[in-house]
Amino acid sequence: MSEHVASLWAATATPAPETPPLIGEVSADVAVIGAGFTGLSTALRLAEGGAKVVVIDAYEPGFGASGRNGGQVIPGLKYDPDTLDKLYGEATTEFAGRTADTTFALIAKHGIACDAAQHGWIQASLKESHLPLLRTRMEEWQRRGAPVDMLDAAGMAEKTGSERFAGGWIDRRAGRLHPLNYARGLAKAAIAAGVRVCGDSEARSLTRTESGWMIAVGSRGKLRANEVVVATNGYTGSLWPKLKATVVPATSIQIATRPLPEDLLAKILPERSVVSDSRRIANYFRIGPENRFMIGGRGPFGAPEVPGHYRRLIAAMHTLYPQTRELAIDYFWAGRVAMTRDHLPHVHQPAPNLTMALGYNGRGVGLATSLGQAIGAHLLDRSAPLPLKLTDITPLPAHGLHPIYATAMINYYRLRDFFEK
Repeated sequence: MSEHVASLWAATATPAPETPPLIGEVSADVAVIGAGFTGLSTALRLAEGGAKVVVIDAYEPGFGASGRNGGQVIPGLKYDPDTLDKLYGEATTEFAGRTADTTFALIAKHGIACDAAQHGWIQASLKESHLPLLRTRMEEWQRRGAPVDMLDAAGMAEKTGSERFAGGWIDRRAGRLHPLNYARGLAKAAIAAGVRVCGDSEARSLTRTESGWMIAVGSRGKLRANEVVVATNGYTGSLWPKLKATVVPATSIQIATRPLPEDLLAKILPERSVVSDSRRIANYFRIGPENRFMIGGRGPFGAPEVPGHYRRLIAAMHTLYPQTRELAIDYFWAGRVAMTRDHLPHVHQPAPNLTMALGYNGRGVGLATSLGQAIGAHLLDRSAPLPLKLTDITPLPAHGLHPIYATAMINYYRLRDFFEK
């Protein structure tokens, strides 16, 4: 089994379940490619509905973004509720607003031990000029009954322990978890429900046959299934034509300090809310396992170097919390998030009995979990609607360029689309 990335999550994780590779020929009702939050949540829902499901992954459950992210469970999408209503309908907005509740309910149902707590998410602003937009966002959710409030500078200082913020808002639907333990807990729940989960089982090819689909797995396996779900997100390869070109896999980096002393632990994020700031390229932070301060943000394109490419995060931490300057940094790690042109995840069904979901733009914990549950329900009963409209596989115009230029092109199209609406 491939060794997991050397993160704080990996260092504090519970043992992974046994997921032996798929060897020989195996049949299933549904084959799921990718053992992250989307794939495992889909598989669990399908198995609970009586389907025979096999999940395959090139590495192990939670190896990709699902086991490396900041562990922030934030409801909603990148668009605000009123805009979502106009573009996609109220059902999509309602789905987006429930993603955190859906995730925490699933954790409670299956008794997944992953330090889950619904202590809220704060979107913080360093600039007064951002506050009107944050107030509008808060009010739109508030009108829909969400437990949200604005915070002035004094309120931000009280809840974050930092004097640097001009204001922000808090969404109490949100919370935190240990993402790798959550991914492994989902895998264990799926296995207990009858799902076969296979690690070290890369999908090499996907072929339509007279009886369904055939997946060549590794060097010695074949998986036949009536239905296939592709859930590979930022680690999408060349399995299906043009799918990889619909997203740019941006690098997200994180650091974690040594455990905070008691005096700092009492001042920094005393309510244990999670935080991200309101800039386009945002930082996000929280208190993590072993009472360590964690902060993450956009990294370089390509593999980051330790510690060179992490200096920006360290400087940001010291700016927000000068009292952390004497704390050593014990962990550095990185992973990929899948960016899309329109900030939204995409669901594709490019062929009969083939479903794909990817592109969470940094909100994958609650969103991937909830979308996986919805996909599973839809495959069990086609009358159950998907919460997002199906879209065609449309490659990004700049995908063949170096990622830094591709990202610039995505941002150009996002701005153009925004002003043309």
